[in-house]
Amino acid sequence: MLAAYTEKPNFDDPLSALIVGEMPEPLADEGSVKVRVQAASLNRHDLWTLRGVTQHPPLPLPMILGCDGAGLLEDGTPVIIYPGMGDPDWHDEETLDPRFHVLSELRAGAMAEYIVVPKRCVIPRPAEVSAVEAAALGTAWLTAYKMLFVRSGMKPGQRMLVQGASGGVSTALIQLGSAAGMEIWVTGRTDRSRALAAELGAHRTFASGEPLPEPVDAVFETVGEATWSHSLASVRRGGTVVVAGRTSGKSPKANLRRVFINQLNIQGSVLGTLDNMRDMVRFIVHTGIRPKIGAVMPLAQASDGFRAMWEGDSQGKTIFTPDQNQG
Repeated sequence: MLAAYTEKPNFDDPLSALIVGEMPEPLADEGSVKVRVQAASLNRHDLWTLRGVTQHPPLPLPMILGCDGAGLLEDGTPVIIYPGMGDPDWHDEETLDPRFHVLSELRAGAMAEYIVVPKRCVIPRPAEVSAVEAAALGTAWLTAYKMLFVRSGMKPGQRMLVQGASGGVSTALIQLGSAAGMEIWVTGRTDRSRALAAELGAHRTFASGEPLPEPVDAVFETVGEATWSHSLASVRRGGTVVVAGRTSGKSPKANLRRVFINQLNIQGSVLGTLDNMRDMVRFIVHTGIRPKIGAVMPLAQASDGFRAMWEGDSQGKTIFTPDQNQG
């Protein structure tokens, strides 16, 4: 079967580690189901995999990439794949399991014609949501949903700041927050990214690092080092900063004085639970919002999508479709 995978990660030149070629077709074992993939989405996590960075080293090789996908069960049932995996005997929230991981870390990912996943990790795809849209609902949208509705404590009418305007989590936060009645402020590095944020529902946009006219109730942070000081400076006393990533660096200056003087709540957030995902799918069907899809391309051309993300030229989610399953 056709797949996008890596055999030898390269930290300095990750694109050179990407292979698009033939891999053995997987077989479902007891407790698992086989899914014919119709669409798989690209995440920054895939670039980290190409660099050999994983939370559960060493990375099993070769590894098929892709945390997120949608497809058909062998009986034709359309499904969305929940990307979280862990210890089947764990009974607390999935994301607190020390063995918690996502597809393409310890188990082959979704950038292939077929994937095998635990039975619990497939949920029915509503007819209102296309396979391409559904493929974007895993890592980025689920992360955004949990940040906003579980970790932030935000209420309709309150003001939120999204750091970074065009990434998958950021665009999801804008759309989810707008649909839930929040006032959305967004920062972005370029006119193009800020225009995208406004198109998706942001009420005001600002250049990266630009002082805000008023403090916000919560800041949503996935950028890290480049925006951390601005995030702490932008949130009101007693407000919340929700952190779910660090794409620009992992060692920001903490400014602890501002944290304790202003009694800020710093909330870490990782992905979301299977129940969160079910709730999110119902929410988007009810509200009519859909993921911002930046590009849809055949899996055979995956290198083009990876390059665009690596060079910072992607807007919205990039979706790959195995050739014979397009449409």
